[in-house]
Amino acid sequence: MRNITRAVFDATASTYDRDRSRLIPGCDSFYRWAVDLLPSGAQSIVDLGAGSGLYSLLIRQRFPTAHLYLLDFSGAMLDLARNRLGSDPNVTYIQADYVTEPIPEQVSAVVSALSIHHLEDDDKRRVLQSVYQALRPGGVFINAEQVAGPTSELEARYRALWLHQVRALGATEQQVTDSLYRQQQDRCVDVGRQLAWMREAGFADADCWYKEGRLAVMSGTRR
Repeated sequence: MRNITRAVFDATASTYDRDRSRLIPGCDSFYRWAVDLLPSGAQSIVDLGAGSGLYSLLIRQRFPTAHLYLLDFSGAMLDLARNRLGSDPNVTYIQADYVTEPIPEQVSAVVSALSIHHLEDDDKRRVLQSVYQALRPGGVFINAEQVAGPTSELEARYRALWLHQVRALGATEQQVTDSLYRQQQDRCVDVGRQLAWMREAGFADADCWYKEGRLAVMSGTRR
């Protein structure tokens, strides 16, 4: 499945950034929470599934001296990230599958935005364990994610609300179609189960800090 996901994102990389602001209702609040939850003294931050580097750029603006590691398995998406962040010596680009390949260790924070929901559930749980081990004590994991409804009825309402919201934001039908094409690879999980998995992996203070429909920002700390 990850090979299919890589092909999907390689194919749609050129329009991904242009579409994002119209396809993520509450985009500014979503990413602001994802940055605000980072520890104030963070010096090393790993971005899993960094994609085009939007989240990493927001982190760089808040933490100009931190070392950032951008991991993504799509070369096309990492090329966008390089164009966005440039040749900053404190930015390391790694083309890798973070499910099967090592994550930089002893870091202040591991973050991810709209990536982990593409994984099968067993892989999600495996990644949470890897993230926990990669963090130094006191390190924080932040997952800004697309989530499922806890019931089939709520899932249907999430989808209908999203379609209404993105069209109200001005998304074209082609943008909606492209997004729905990418969503074929989604394996979303509700917030409750994800927080339970984080606690099982060892995270303290696992909580959801922001949620609007199908978008949520969760975090946990390694003690």
